[in-house]
Amino acid sequence: MNMERKTKLYAAKAAVIMGVIPVLVWAYEYGPNPGYSGVPKELGTCAMAGCHVGTTNDPANKGSISVAFPNGQNYVPGVKQHLVVTIADPAATQRAWGFQLTARLASNTATMAGTFASTDQNTTLMCSSTDFNFSQEAPYAAGKTQTCPANMPLQYIEHSLAGYNATKGHTGSQTYEFDWTPSATATGNVTIYVSANAANGDLTVNGDHIYNISIPLTQALAGNAPAITANGVVSAGAFGAFPSVAPGSWMEIYGTNLSATTRGWAGSDFTGTQAPTTLDNVKVTIGGQKAFLDYVSPTQVNAQVPTGTPTGAQPMTVTTAAGTSSAYTITVNALEPGLLAPVTFAVGGKQYVVAQFSDGVTYVLPPNAIPGLPARQAKPGETIIIYGIGFGPVLDSGNQNIPAGTIALGSNKLADSFSMSFAGTAAVLGYAGLAPNYVGLYQFNVVVPNVANSDLVPLSYTLNGAGGSQTLFTAVHN
Repeated sequence: MNMERKTKLYAAKAAVIMGVIPVLVWAYEYGPNPGYSGVPKELGTCAMAGCHVGTTNDPANKGSISVAFPNGQNYVPGVKQHLVVTIADPAATQRAWGFQLTARLASNTATMAGTFASTDQNTTLMCSSTDFNFSQEAPYAAGKTQTCPANMPLQYIEHSLAGYNATKGHTGSQTYEFDWTPSATATGNVTIYVSANAANGDLTVNGDHIYNISIPLTQALAGNAPAITANGVVSAGAFGAFPSVAPGSWMEIYGTNLSATTRGWAGSDFTGTQAPTTLDNVKVTIGGQKAFLDYVSPTQVNAQVPTGTPTGAQPMTVTTAAGTSSAYTITVNALEPGLLAPVTFAVGGKQYVVAQFSDGVTYVLPPNAIPGLPARQAKPGETIIIYGIGFGPVLDSGNQNIPAGTIALGSNKLADSFSMSFAGTAAVLGYAGLAPNYVGLYQFNVVVPNVANSDLVPLSYTLNGAGGSQTLFTAVHN
């Protein structure tokens, strides 16, 4: 690739007396302009005079370029894939590495097949108009989505300046990683076009080795439509099956054909502090509202009820590339609180709440209650941390509601009144709100009151004046 990108000047017409004025000046270095990935009828592979002198795939050069696909040479519409490009060249003179890659419909190479996203600073996204007269870079920025303007529909992922600098001086081979998301609708087979440069690093047009390949991908069959199992919705807090939820509640949905992949969300799935409503082409709707997703698999999907979901009996569906499930009726209440109490915390037939000490490692349980789990009883006066879901609206420091699907940042507090008691003795709450840096997880910092020593201290709470329905225990010993 041309390691000295030509400076481009873009002008925009303005309806002012000044007339036409230049408004954007882009100076790119160390990467190709759009159109040099080897797509037929585009600009080639950058192996020509003024770019790089030489022959693409020259047999005298012994290198190669390859792309690793997580599912082989096939794809499912709308399901993201993490791709790894490897550029290799055994010549000791080749000491810097670059590439450009794009995806096109096999039936029409002028049409994009999906979108790209950098997963680190070593790659960047280039956008172009179909005539290549206008182009724009969408660089990587942590937590931000890379997008192309509507008038620049062609996308290319390539090495960035940071990526080039990171590879300079390396010999043998180099890899670059990024995400590709195929179009959500079925469009047929796809071809990946990729060109690479095993450069000598002297920033001239001579002495670099250019490689190019095209890789056919077959559209996989979508399979059967998803189906939610009868009584297949349970609380994500693992306090049992339930027929009702509330805005902000997390739930686990069980069934068949719920997803073509298995994975949890990643940072690249977020838009700023906003959680995704789609993972690998899986969507959940509740009362017509898009739910937030943190995990998908063929048999389980985890979803959070969005703010603004209507109360009362509401239809819930799971949608994939293969279709939409039959509606599962679920009741949406204003509140549906529950403290985390997984079945693994049942000891001697009694259900313990999940509570931790401030070290974040040791749990509040009788010692050795669960083999391998650090645990001890709490002492009166100690602060322990208890977690829950579904405790209703939360206000930020400006008394504004924090909507579901948002990473909790900074101070916040429950909008409704909340209290907690140990064996009938009220506890002091140091904090009651969303857990910082989490989505939809409530945190209660509780000062253990002075109660009698016992490994079975009953725990109770009230929210907005109503008592919780759980029967839970904790362990206290002075």
